[in-house]
Order: sequence, then C-alpha cells, then structure tokens
Amino acid sequence: QVHMAESGGGSEQAGGSLRLSCAVSGGTFNTMAWFRQAPGKEREFVAATRRSSGTRYYADSVKGRFTVSRDNAKNTVYLQMNNLIPEDTAVYYCAVQVGSKHYWYISSYEYWGPGTQVTVSS
Repeated sequence: QVHMAESGGGSEQAGGSLRLSCAVSGGTFNTMAWFRQAPGKEREFVAATRRSSGTRYYADSVKGRFTVSRDNAKNTVYLQMNNLIPEDTAVYYCAVQVGSKHYWYISSYEYWGPGTQVTVSS
C-alpha cells in the first residue's frame, strides 16, 4: 500500500523561501512530481524529476526560482521554493508514477499526496 506524506508548507512573505518534502512508502517510482492548485483554478504542473535519467522538468512560471530534487535512499522528493511571489499561493500536491508518461499530465500519475498549503503574502 502506497503512503505519501507532504510537509513544509506554511505562510511566507514575498521574496522568501519554503521547502516542501514528500516522503513515499510502499513502492518505488521513476517519476516524482509537484503540482499545485490555487483557489478557483485547475491543478497545474510545477516540477518533476525522473529517477532513470536524472532529468528535471519545470513549469515556465517557476523556472529559476524553484528546484526539485529527490533522495532515492529515503524515497523522498523535495521542492525548494525561492523568491516566492503571491501567485505561488496554492495547495501543493506531490504525485508519483511508476513509468515515464508525460510528466505534465495529471492523469499520468498513479498516486497523490493529500496536499500542503503554501500562502505567500505581499
């Protein structure tokens, strides 16, 4: 049984930083990703990392500010968020897939975490 636990969300001022973590148990996954959903908006891709290639992918809106990484020994994926802006306010979700399907598609992912709130004030 797969269990996912996110942590690290909270409130921060614009320009500040937060680090999200997502610990996964019950399976090994090639692609680990972060999505987010702001109030009244659809869930959107943020960042992903592939175990097989080491490749990292980012949404244009977070390139240069966010960094996705993973610790395979701990089966954990991280999202370092720097230079936060109010538009980053959302619930952030960790997602994993066994394979290498399209990393930006919500439907590519088999398992999802419960989400963690990130609020950025101006």
